[in-house]
Amino acid sequence: MAIRPKKRKFTVYLDPEVEMALADFAVRRDRSQSMIAEAAIASFLSPDDAERREAIVAKRLDQIDRRLARVERDVGISVETMAVFIRFWLATTPALPEPAAKAARAKAGERYEAFITALGRRLVQGPKLRQEVPEDVQEADRAGET
Repeated sequence: MAIRPKKRKFTVYLDPEVEMALADFAVRRDRSQSMIAEAAIASFLSPDDAERREAIVAKRLDQIDRRLARVERDVGISVETMAVFIRFWLATTPALPEPAAKAARAKAGERYEAFITALGRRLVQGPKLRQEVPEDVQEADRAGET
């Protein structure tokens, strides 16, 4: 059985707030202040600690990057959907004469409310448009070519 070298006494000066925090932590964890201080110093001096933190930050940045890419994709789908709809609507809907335009404006409020109600139902129940569109349209196009 290997004999461990005896630990050496080391005296440090702590601010009163740090000393109180150390004492409180030791009581909560039911450990000695010496053991907690030793573990904290070892962790601080550990070269792996910086690498571990860097790996955690890199992983989090990758997650954020993927989420941002999905947001960009969803915004692109929204913009294209709106553009296609507006182009279609302008191409198929002739301008109304003035008397009919007044009646149409009066009816527009009702139609808008119906649209908002239908949109609300779709958002709550049905699949989202972004779920119906392939993740990468170019890959889907290539799959269709082969």
